[in-house]
Amino acid sequence: MRNLTTAALALALSAPVLAAPPAKPARLGLCAACHGEDGMARIPGAPNLAGQKLDYLKAALAQYRDGRRDIPVMRAAVGPLTDAELSQLAEWFSAQTPSKGVQ
Repeated sequence: MRNLTTAALALALSAPVLAAPPAKPARLGLCAACHGEDGMARIPGAPNLAGQKLDYLKAALAQYRDGRRDIPVMRAAVGPLTDAELSQLAEWFSAQTPSKGVQ
C-alpha cells in the first residue's frame, strides 16, 4: 500500500500544472475593434494576434506605446496604457487559439 501511495504522489507531483486562462482585460475593447476579441483580425491589414508568443506581444505593445514602432493608430490606442495593462492584453491574445480564416 505504501508503494502505491508513493507512486500516486510522485505521479501527481510530476503532472503539469494547468494554468487558468487569463481574465479578459478591461482594455480589450479598442484592440478588439481591429484585432478581434479572439485575436483574429476583423479588418484587412490588421494582424492576427491569437496564439502569438507572449514575450513578442509584450515587447511589441511597449514599442508602440513608446514610439519605437511608429504606427500612429497603435500609439494612440496603447499610449495611455500601463505596463500591467499591456501585459494583460499580451497574455490574453497569446492565450487565444488561432483559427483558420481570411485575413
